Amino acid sequence: MLSAILGLLADGKFHSGQDLGKALGVSRSAVWKQMQLVQELGLEVYSVKGRGYRIPGGVDLLSAEQLIKGFSPAIADKVELQPIEFTMPSTNAAALTGLVVPGNCSRLYVAEQQTAGRGRRGRQWVSPFASNLYFSLTWQFSSGVAALEGLSLVVGVALLRGLRKLGVNDVSVKWPNDLLWRNRKLAGVLLEMVGDASGECNVVVGIGMNVNMPRQEMREVEQPWVDLTEILGEAPSRTRVLATLINALIPTLEEFVEKGFSGLRDEWQAANSFQDESVVLQTAQHNIQGLCRGVNDTGALLLETVNGVEAFHGGEVSLRAS
Repeated sequence: MLSAILGLLADGKFHSGQDLGKALGVSRSAVWKQMQLVQELGLEVYSVKGRGYRIPGGVDLLSAEQLIKGFSPAIADKVELQPIEFTMPSTNAAALTGLVVPGNCSRLYVAEQQTAGRGRRGRQWVSPFASNLYFSLTWQFSSGVAALEGLSLVVGVALLRGLRKLGVNDVSVKWPNDLLWRNRKLAGVLLEMVGDASGECNVVVGIGMNVNMPRQEMREVEQPWVDLTEILGEAPSRTRVLATLINALIPTLEEFVEKGFSGLRDEWQAANSFQDESVVLQTAQHNIQGLCRGVNDTGALLLETVNGVEAFHGGEVSLRAS
């Protein structure tokens, strides 16, 4: 019933308790109880006597039907959309659980809200309801973990390609897994792998992208951020954004399987946030200062220090401007 009542309130207009009850086949008291559940999702509900209930600005719910229609013919048979969940702990966690189920297609897991969304290094990923995108795609590789170096950078290239299709320019990539717009975070990538180090393995590609972040949520975000609404003035529907990103992501992953990261290196490097700038690489033990010289053919960061140009691989590391 919660899904149905949100569908009715999605237009942002007032709907009387009587009309909602009639549409849902329940009493006005049951409608009131559903409104409490709507508020528990973090949505603001206006209640005005004599007029009814409304969600200011409406709510942009994801549509599984429209998402599937938005997939290009080239990828439609390569991705299997799982039921879109209103709320779940983490799309990556759900995808990792789903890896035990055999199948030929990549599986796409999507949620309107995450209650335990994760970024790299154990950080929380703020995931307000029906505001941004939180999704995970499973992908199978047959050449072992060693061949997956640079994969997070490849995903960044795919997201850049998709965003350009939406008219979003000036986006840069921050090694190893963030997308920035004018030095503010727009999206992040979290990869998790299961399988044989030298043979068949499965990867979960988790992506979070800010589309229309509620301003009251910004207090929970620890770094400068931006969303598509600010960049474009008015963001496309989240369903359209997601379809466009998946249409770019799957062909780019196929390109990576065929060419490796070296075939995509120049494209990543052209969008490098810190190219030739002074940066600090933070590891668990040390802070290393140097000039960012891009990445090598495996996706390792090239840092020019007092010892010369050194290569650093991803993991529990963080890069920031000096």
